[in-house]
Amino acid sequence: MIYVGTCGFPESIKKYFSDFDTVEIQQTFYKILDVKLLNKWRKMAKEDFIFNFKAFQGITHPHKSRTWKRSNIDVSKFKERVGYLKPTREVFEFWRKMVEYAKILKTKVIVIQLPESFKSNNENWENAEKFFRNIEREDFEIGVELRGWNKDDIKKFCKKFEVIDVCDLNQRLPTVTKKISYFRLHGSYKNGKINYYHQYNDDEMREMKEKIKKLKSKEIFVYFNNVFMLNDSKRFINLLQDF
Repeated sequence: MIYVGTCGFPESIKKYFSDFDTVEIQQTFYKILDVKLLNKWRKMAKEDFIFNFKAFQGITHPHKSRTWKRSNIDVSKFKERVGYLKPTREVFEFWRKMVEYAKILKTKVIVIQLPESFKSNNENWENAEKFFRNIEREDFEIGVELRGWNKDDIKKFCKKFEVIDVCDLNQRLPTVTKKISYFRLHGSYKNGKINYYHQYNDDEMREMKEKIKKLKSKEIFVYFNNVFMLNDSKRFINLLQDF
């Protein structure tokens, strides 16, 4: 089964729930949300609508990250105790909140998006080991987006911690085969930088469709995260009608 959606809500939530079967919630990364809002969304959506979401930045991003400017939490009180999967009380508390979200939303995948500054070094591997050994996983999968890592290290990480290799379908296929494949389409790339203003042309859409055909996963999630995500995602859904 293939599910196509967007990262965030590019149109009114009510209309989005009518047009799509899934979404990757972005607000969960920037802020700690009121569970009343999540309950409201779950009730508004059809029963089989799938909510996936990005884990809170306190789990992944250090306190100096610019992303904290959009948070509703004063990160200065945490200092070095947040981000990079550090096995601290704060990080584990943030994860427990994510588990609570997942139960409310009936989530299939929680995405842990790590920054490029999270390098493949001994300290980060040790932190990841302690983090994944101690967290609650419940009835959902964990996807990890490792930016700037080589394929061998990504494969090793995903196998060791039994997580989904979240990647951009236009850049590569997953390094490991899981029952769920998860793609985030950001746009085009040049000199290592992402151009979110890229609009996918018909040839690119067809190439993505052919790549998906090769996958053996039972469920495939494709989320557009470019400026033209609303239009591109609907075009891709139409292209997949004869899949």
